[in-house]
Amino acid sequence: MQHANEAHAPQPTAQGGELSNEELSKDAFFAEVGDVAMRMIEAHGKDFAMGVLIIGARFIAEGKPLVRPT
Repeated sequence: MQHANEAHAPQPTAQGGELSNEELSKDAFFAEVGDVAMRMIEAHGKDFAMGVLIIGARFIAEGKPLVRPT
């Protein structure tokens, strides 16, 4: 799996330009979240996956940690 911080070749946009490094990074993170969401749906269903994503967004908005300290 390619990670967001790896070098990306320029990708064409719908307007004929190239995506910036930031846009490529955001696309990679979005794809990664999508992969995780699909695995959650397959394992536990759509309600669970939606709940996790909503709670994650809420924690981000409230500045709460997303993982428990180890």
